[in-house]
Amino acid sequence: MPSATAAPPAPPSKPQLNRSFSIIQGHNEQRSELLDVLSDVKTKVQDRLGIVDFPLPQFILIGKQSVGKSRLIEALAGEQFNFVNGSLGSRRPTVLEFRNVQQNKHSRWYVMDKKTNKWQEHPLSEVTKIIGEAHESLGASVTDEPVYVRVESPYCVDMQIVDLPGFRDFALDKEKQQLADQIDNLVMRFMQDTRNVMLCVEEAGDAANLSTLSRCKRLDPGFQRTILIRNKLDKYYRDLTAQNINDWLNGFGDLPDNLSKFCMTLPHWKDGEECPKPFAELREDMNKQDLAELRSKGASEKFTSTIGFDNFTKYMERRIEVMFAQAIGPVLKKLKDLKQQNLEKEESMKDEIENTNPAQIVSTVRDVGMSFAHSLNHVMEGFVRSDAGRLTLEDELRAFAAYEEGQGADFMMLPSEDFACLDDYIDYLRNDIKVPAFDVEINGGAQFRRLMYEVEVFLRFSEIGVETKKKDVIQARGVSMGSVTWRDVVVKLLCTEALIPMKSRIRYAAERIKWFFIFQKDAVINFMLSIKGSADEQMFSSLYTKHVKLMLEK
Repeated sequence: MPSATAAPPAPPSKPQLNRSFSIIQGHNEQRSELLDVLSDVKTKVQDRLGIVDFPLPQFILIGKQSVGKSRLIEALAGEQFNFVNGSLGSRRPTVLEFRNVQQNKHSRWYVMDKKTNKWQEHPLSEVTKIIGEAHESLGASVTDEPVYVRVESPYCVDMQIVDLPGFRDFALDKEKQQLADQIDNLVMRFMQDTRNVMLCVEEAGDAANLSTLSRCKRLDPGFQRTILIRNKLDKYYRDLTAQNINDWLNGFGDLPDNLSKFCMTLPHWKDGEECPKPFAELREDMNKQDLAELRSKGASEKFTSTIGFDNFTKYMERRIEVMFAQAIGPVLKKLKDLKQQNLEKEESMKDEIENTNPAQIVSTVRDVGMSFAHSLNHVMEGFVRSDAGRLTLEDELRAFAAYEEGQGADFMMLPSEDFACLDDYIDYLRNDIKVPAFDVEINGGAQFRRLMYEVEVFLRFSEIGVETKKKDVIQARGVSMGSVTWRDVVVKLLCTEALIPMKSRIRYAAERIKWFFIFQKDAVINFMLSIKGSADEQMFSSLYTKHVKLMLEK
């Protein structure tokens, strides 16, 4: 019997092709809409949070000068342009949003107006001028304040990317070296943010000498957020053979297996000549050339998906979908937090308007003062959550002495002449008197009790320190028509001899207590601020939270 042969599969019908195209187009439109929504949200809160403070992942483009970063940007946009000319290069982040819009016959370019936070459409020549001036205005300095550009084109790749200034290998003079150092610091701040995925552009060649990739490895040892792009592949076609092609694609063991890596040739032509054909067509030709050349040398199918610009963009589309899907939760949480902050701020402003009404200002000040006084009472009773103003007795005595010296104190700071300095007095209280809780950091009522203990010790040094003579006793008894008891004599002697030493020490006690209450303000404020949202919030007046805001604002 003749062997049966399987019939070749029938080519897809036109309706099937149209349906497949519609599905792909619909998927692309959904991805583009998702990027638009997240981008709009980020743009509207950018001025409040800054470019690195919103929980939305982003791709940052890094590499040395002249490795082809700008040409990769052009390839993603689908057309040729150049924002920055001159030897200084770019000096600030440029956020580029690419949107694939099949309906557009031509590309449309936009720049973000920082005053209105809205996109303003301009011709490409005007966009180039605006962005170029934004870089040139910095002179020989850098800034992390970005400029925003958006392009809608049928040749774009759907993604957002932050183009960062290129690393400088060397500088000709001191000024350019300072600029290179500033750029290093700027780029490293972006690289250190774990939400940023690093597109590391290197020139294809020896995998062991990729300097920018080495920087990425220091910050991302597992290469979880690093994508290597080996550019200018066609320069190394001749070095690749059937014997080494797969080893080269795998990095000759110098590149880890878990590192996402691609090699490609981006559109290029001879210097001084015009682009030989439409940029998007040249991009496609280079992609086909890379695949054909490496396959002809025996590249394994295992590595085919890492060759050429098209495979890179397909990978990026999948990576974007996964990253942004994971970001939805954090983004919503951040937006809810911002909403709550705005509501609280709105409520606070309403209260401020109400409380600063001239007709009610006296009443408001009185109420705030009452709230502070009641809060002080709670702190004195022992509010354990307050960490503000906690001191050991040694720290307290030193702070008191420094404060009084600054005020020009005119009273005795030591209890007697037996103490040469404050250190002697502190040592006496710690080791001889053994003041309770001497080395414990406390505030509020506990601190006040310890203060009173120390003041009591201080006052006990006010005894009469002179010898009482017979003449003094006779003078104290004096001449009287009535009877004078020895008790009266002793009282007169004490009034004469003990008044001055006691008076100076009472002044010390008064100043210590005064100082204590002056510096309890922080503890009271801390108490009033901590009530909101605490487990015992219902135990205290809601006016405490309201009034403490007025105190801090005024």
